[in-house]
Amino acid sequence: MIEVFKTNVKEAAVSEMLVQQLLQHYPNGKITFDLEDCDSILRIAEHNINAEHVIALLARHGYCCEMLL
Repeated sequence: MIEVFKTNVKEAAVSEMLVQQLLQHYPNGKITFDLEDCDSILRIAEHNINAEHVIALLARHGYCCEMLL
């Protein structure tokens, strides 16, 4: 399963830190940011993704995140 999120993350260093945070919860997941996309896309490939948890984790770090359908 792949979930795609729109974020307001703009810096590579921040995206790397957030990927590390997310990997603590999804250690087998493939997690990437596409900061070149106008929506700073976050993609998570994992079997059991809790979208609300991902959104809350980014919010705790001060970033907006919403799931794209």
